[in-house]
Amino acid sequence: MEQSNGPIQQPLHAASADPAFIPGITGATIAPAPGEDPAETGTPEDAGAPENEAPETGAPEDAAEEAPEAADASAPADGPVFEAADRRGRIVADAEGVRLSFDEEACEFRWDEIAAVESEKGRFGKRFTVTVHTPDRRWYPIEIIAPDRGGIAVWETELDAVLDAYFDEAS
Repeated sequence: MEQSNGPIQQPLHAASADPAFIPGITGATIAPAPGEDPAETGTPEDAGAPENEAPETGAPEDAAEEAPEAADASAPADGPVFEAADRRGRIVADAEGVRLSFDEEACEFRWDEIAAVESEKGRFGKRFTVTVHTPDRRWYPIEIIAPDRGGIAVWETELDAVLDAYFDEAS
């Protein structure tokens, strides 16, 4: 006769087991190679379509009307933009929010998802660290190596200008 130790509990989902658990992190996407047909690669969106039928497309006039709207959505605002990068990492802060990427990983934060942005320059050397803090007490640091020590001072002033322009509006 076996005894039960209570109800069966589901495993705890955490960032160590599931990277998608962390808000702001986007998953990697695999794009087809140039000149490669997405239907031949077996992408998920084509999996449900029968092979003999062509996918539906809008009329050419519809595509021409949508193209300017897409260009407007991707165009940055006229306000300040901060961008810093080295061979492994990249930081971009603009009207949309803050985007951090390091090697293959990337995360995006809208201004309403950010509690604070902290920057720090290394005492010696050319290291510049930016940390994004979220309201749920998580933080996401990234370290960028500047081409020279003077570059860090320029990055700090550019980042301050972006934070003054956009972060105060969102809070």
